[in-house]
Amino acid sequence: MLFFVLLVPRQNPASARDRLRVVLAVVLALVGHAVMVAVLLFLSHLQLDTPPLTFARAKVERPVAFRPLTAQQFEKNRGKDAPALASRDRKPKAEKPKEKPRATEQPPGQVVDVAPGNNEVSPDARFAAETNNAVKKETRAKEQTAFYRNAMPKRTSTKPSEADGTDPVEVASQSGNDGIGQDDRPLKEKPQSATLEIPEQKAQSELKLKAPTVGGTGPVVASRDEVEAMQGNSRRLNLAMGAPSQEEGSEGRMGRPGAANLLPSPSVLDSVSGAAANDHLDDVDVGDGTYLNTREWKYASFFNRVKQSVGQQWNPNAQLRLRDPTLQIYGGRDRHTLLQVTLTADGRLKDAWVEKSSGLDFLDLEAVKAFERAQPFPNPPSGLIASDQTVKFSFGFYLEMSGRPGLRLFRGQD
Repeated sequence: MLFFVLLVPRQNPASARDRLRVVLAVVLALVGHAVMVAVLLFLSHLQLDTPPLTFARAKVERPVAFRPLTAQQFEKNRGKDAPALASRDRKPKAEKPKEKPRATEQPPGQVVDVAPGNNEVSPDARFAAETNNAVKKETRAKEQTAFYRNAMPKRTSTKPSEADGTDPVEVASQSGNDGIGQDDRPLKEKPQSATLEIPEQKAQSELKLKAPTVGGTGPVVASRDEVEAMQGNSRRLNLAMGAPSQEEGSEGRMGRPGAANLLPSPSVLDSVSGAAANDHLDDVDVGDGTYLNTREWKYASFFNRVKQSVGQQWNPNAQLRLRDPTLQIYGGRDRHTLLQVTLTADGRLKDAWVEKSSGLDFLDLEAVKAFERAQPFPNPPSGLIASDQTVKFSFGFYLEMSGRPGLRLFRGQD
């Protein structure tokens, strides 16, 4: 405690009492301030764990949605110095190697469509096929066609057909017309031949009647002779000499009208029988059949299907006959058109442009139209699809003026 001693001069009682009140007020003010300072110093050394005073509120449920931030938004929220801090704290990442464009596999030579080989590998093979094959001498069949289903060294059918593999009518089966031959024409009426018809007559007795009297009123009946019975084929006698015919009538086709014929239609025979494909084979001699040294390539089946479809739609002879029926104008040399073809991943034609012209624009246009009519080419192998989701290859059309059109297909450099 602090004690203050005030020494004041002696005065009158009234004034002394007033001064005492002032001194007490000052003392009390000083004591109050000292106590307040002591309390504040004491509280500053204490750690209060009591929670702050809160007011109870009604519980309200609100949905919470999380929204992802992009890298730019996250860096922007971190402030101006965020990129520098992030670059200092972030560990350097290894750079990813750049993807090289996928190179499509190239065939070991020209793609041909031949019969299954003997699985022997020939070191001199310059053709790509579905199987390996080795022969002593390479030959090509004299008769080649684009209208085939099964590739064989030569035609297996005994009766070569000029059909294009499709039936000319909706109903392929042919029924008969009550004939006795193999003539498709309907039966004709045969000319009338000589005929003899004898009447059929019953036996009758002789009848003799008297002549009517003069002035009689009875009926007049003539007498009759006796006749023996006679067997005939008519009621009266008929004799026809007939008329000679200038032409013979048709015997028709054997069988009843409307009956199903078990003979296969031309399209069925074409799909069952085989034939040599119309591949353009340079420097290969003509022989009994198509026998080549081939090397197996796993994508040859797809390109053979493309070639078969395009070959059935390509008709250069028709375009040539329209403009030069006698082959006196354009028939001087062989024609060759080379196309660069681009297919989509689903086998549809994306682009086809002429890389090498045949010299005749209508033949080049027919080659492009053949691809347009033959598309789509379903199920392209994934190994042929490049990084831009396309399949690119070269396709050649050869028209020899000797009358043998040929196709040549090979992969180009993508």
